[in-house]
This record gives sequence, C-alpha cells and structure tokens, in this order.
Amino acid sequence: MVQVKLKPGESQDGLLRRFRKKVTNAGILSTVRRKRWHISKSELRRIEKKKAIRRARRRQRKAMGR
Repeated sequence: MVQVKLKPGESQDGLLRRFRKKVTNAGILSTVRRKRWHISKSELRRIEKKKAIRRARRRQRKAMGR
C-alpha cells in the first residue's frame, strides 16, 4: 500500500504528484489492469510473444534508420 504524508510547506499538487509517482513506480495500476479480467496462461504467453515481436521490430527499424 502506497502512503504519502504532506511535508511542511508542500502544496496539495505536490503531494498528489508524489503519490502518482509512487503508484506508478510500484506498478499498482498495471497489476490492476492485468487482473481486471481472467486471462488464461496460454493467452498470456501469446500476448507476451506478440509484444516481444513488436519490440524487436521497433529496435530493428531504429537500428536501420541510423
């Protein structure tokens, strides 16, 4: 669980910014989104494989552009 306390002289905006950063770094939102619907292991592997292929293609395009 992420907690932030208001520091002396800190604005509400600063507090909210720190909270959002901690939530992002903790990976809470990505976990919630992933667990929102049940995905079978085979489907998860298929999705991960698809992502890996896309990353490899992007890297390859980037390397060829140099």
